[in-house]
Amino acid sequence: MRNRPSEEPLRQVRPHPGDQPWNRPPHPADVDPAVLGALLHRHGWQRRGGAAGRYGRWTPPGPGGGGTSLLVPESRAFPDSDDLLGEALDALARNGTSAAREVLISLAVPSDEIRWWRDTPSGPAGAAPWSAGEHLRGAARQMLLAAALATRARAGYYGARHRRAATALLDEVLVGPAAEGRTLTAFAPVPTGRPLAVRLHQALHAAREAIDYQRATGGMDAFDGAVEAGVSRELTEALTTLVRGTEGARVAVAWAPGTQAPDGCASAAEPVEFSPGDLPVLREAAARYLREEPSVPVRVTGAVVRMRRSGPGGEGTVRLRVLAGAEVPHVRVTLDEEDYRIAGHAHLVGLPVRVHGRLERRGGFRRLTGASGVVPVQVDEGERDRLMKALQENLDFFEEACGEAYGDED
Repeated sequence: MRNRPSEEPLRQVRPHPGDQPWNRPPHPADVDPAVLGALLHRHGWQRRGGAAGRYGRWTPPGPGGGGTSLLVPESRAFPDSDDLLGEALDALARNGTSAAREVLISLAVPSDEIRWWRDTPSGPAGAAPWSAGEHLRGAARQMLLAAALATRARAGYYGARHRRAATALLDEVLVGPAAEGRTLTAFAPVPTGRPLAVRLHQALHAAREAIDYQRATGGMDAFDGAVEAGVSRELTEALTTLVRGTEGARVAVAWAPGTQAPDGCASAAEPVEFSPGDLPVLREAAARYLREEPSVPVRVTGAVVRMRRSGPGGEGTVRLRVLAGAEVPHVRVTLDEEDYRIAGHAHLVGLPVRVHGRLERRGGFRRLTGASGVVPVQVDEGERDRLMKALQENLDFFEEACGEAYGDED
């Protein structure tokens, strides 16, 4: 097991992919008839009669759906309820449409659903350019990442901060098929993904209100308060990507049927709409967030992974793999001659270093400025052995980069 300095929080162990519930089809005994009915309605299926109080007959959305129907019991009060549910699930599995697959996903993994729509011109027979699907998925991922970042901290601009934890949160999210590059649905499992869905729901509404305020008054002040709801440069850039090249776009968050709406969130909310007329405001907000996010004072503990200076003496630049003290994977820091020498010696003996400075927003919070007080940090034998192994693999590079600093060790 890998060991780290005591300042670094432990990471959670992710389950093996084979243990994930979406690899298994839903079993009739695990399906709530009311939840199935709510999901069918959400995904456009039409109820067309059935025995009142006993079951409903549902047909799929769109033209040509009349030839297929599902008999879905309204409860488990009747002996044939499990049989009807089993037949309905089999029919959904055979249906093959996105409206059927998305229902099955939500049944297998109870999830909050996030749906995007892009209003783009249609090609022949409803076709869309190949790039449209990639564009939609890229914008959706940007937006989910912005929401995941906001679950870690509130900031107008994150840069490289919190990226590792936010990206890990996205690994739990499932995605449905994209329909001609115009619609896409993501499924955030309730136990792990609800904070992300809540943050996105609140941030979208706050962004819409801030845009409306700016367009009505010309002031950008509302974007300052919107940061607390999760609005950031990353979110405004994601919205810009989503809307650009369209006649309009919408985003909706719907809570998993059978669960209560989160505190402060409406149980059923209309999609939040954005238009090309919003783009200048979104771009101005993104620039404002980048410009006004302050640098952050930090005390970083990190392992030296690269050293460089122009001559055998004087100041040099060191790249650290961050172990603790900042939510970024790496930082670059310029050190004076003595601190540079200390960093080189610490690396030679397999020790990380601790340094004080300010994490600078320029460059995405990847640079430490005003660095001082470089000291080696003691770690346990397991971590030290791992760092020494890394040194052996890169020894030639370090000898070339550090020059006489290593010779002084003798």
